[in-house]
Order: sequence, then C-alpha cells, then structure tokens
Amino acid sequence: MQPTANPLDDARLRRLRWRARRGLLENDLVLERFFAAHGSNLDEATVTGLDHLLDLPDNELLDLLLERVDGSALAGGSETRRVLEMLRRC
Repeated sequence: MQPTANPLDDARLRRLRWRARRGLLENDLVLERFFAAHGSNLDEATVTGLDHLLDLPDNELLDLLLERVDGSALAGGSETRRVLEMLRRC
C-alpha cells in the first residue's frame, strides 16, 4: 500500500495517541507536543515512521529523542528518521 497525503480520520488518530502513551513522562511530553503540532496533518508515511519509534522501549526512545544515540540505523529507514527529527523539534 502506498503512503497517502490524506490526514488520518479522528478514530485512527485517537488510537494512535493512545498507543503513544508512554511510561516515561519525558516521552509523554514530547509526544503530546508532537500531536499538538502535527496531529491534524499526519499522513500514512508519518504514521508508519511513528509506529517504528513507538515499537521501541521507553528508554531507547528517550535516548533517541535526547540525541544520546545516533538514529541512523533505525528500522523504517528515512521516514522513521524524519519523524524522529520532527519529534526532536517539538
């Protein structure tokens, strides 16, 4: 399936926000700011990259967000790295 530029429907966005709830407050804060800034404009490609990041354990995600580790070898390739950069700017 090809990624589309269409925004997500409300139900899917709610499910994604629920999945993004994390055990570490620091991750929650970054993800909440991300959804506040980009939630209404998320497309399939961005969701795919975000899904790869949400599959990570909390501490690994935090290390990536704080640039403690290099994210160049992330699963999901360039789209995941693009979403990581979006999260880092939030």
